[in-house]
Amino acid sequence: QAEEDRLAVLKPEKRLEGMREDGIAGECIFPTIALQVWMLESPEGGQASCRIYNDYIYDQLQRHSPRFKCAGIVPTWSPEMAVEEVEHIAELGLGAIMLPAMANPMWNHRQWGPMWDAIERTGLPVAMHQGTGHPMRAFRGPGATVANNLYIQSMAPQVATLLATSGVLADHPGIHVVLVEFNVGWMAWTNETMDNSDIAFRRYDEFISYGGKKGQPSVYPDLEHPPSYYAKRQIHSTFARDTVGIGNIALTGPDMLMFGSDYPHEEGTYPHSREVVAEQAKLIPDPAIARKIFRENALEVFKFDPAEVTPLV
Repeated sequence: QAEEDRLAVLKPEKRLEGMREDGIAGECIFPTIALQVWMLESPEGGQASCRIYNDYIYDQLQRHSPRFKCAGIVPTWSPEMAVEEVEHIAELGLGAIMLPAMANPMWNHRQWGPMWDAIERTGLPVAMHQGTGHPMRAFRGPGATVANNLYIQSMAPQVATLLATSGVLADHPGIHVVLVEFNVGWMAWTNETMDNSDIAFRRYDEFISYGGKKGQPSVYPDLEHPPSYYAKRQIHSTFARDTVGIGNIALTGPDMLMFGSDYPHEEGTYPHSREVVAEQAKLIPDPAIARKIFRENALEVFKFDPAEVTPLV
């Protein structure tokens, strides 16, 4: 029965029924089992798996309703593979490009330049789901389950900072990156820390230059704006319940926050998303800001047609 229930949510009518019940007007759909694809050792097997999944999810869900924005997964065993699949995802008509949160080499490496260029040409957002591209367990033993959850979520500030400080976001202003299920409480601290660190290390570079020992600067490239400028403009993260993140909207701005129900997982908000949203919206004095966080940010980033995602009744 459990397997039947899991497979049932791949039926368009089942998902639309669940959305109607839960008050969801449009949804961004990410893989579950397929999130492990980046742990495969065979590049060829990984590439084939990504292509099969992308073709399947387009045919199974994406093409059936403008309320669906399905993410296509990208093989990251080489930049060439990645570029080819990014272009295929766009040609298919999928709604987002999915990369692992962690890569080897990491996303600030110059080898990924052609991939970022290709992604920007598509106009599609990038999604990075927590727990992807790395082992899920760093700790074992007493308390490890909760500690592992924090370990996984701690990768969000690392990824956001690298994308902002490396110039990836500055060089590709058309790219929006959505960090999925990482929550949002880390954002205010990260924005402040990356800016303060940027200033401090640039001062360090100036100091050592007095002694004539300056080689390559410790902070590069030289960005036009503080790193948080790019993060606030192009980084978003999803949450279900996060009072810390909501409490820091004055520091992050509302554009970085995006509600996610995590349907159909048991830890998600289904079938109580209306109540969860109403409960958290009460913490936001300005209704226009609440509307951005719980509707408009996802609508704009994932390019839903507003006329097609009116409330389901």
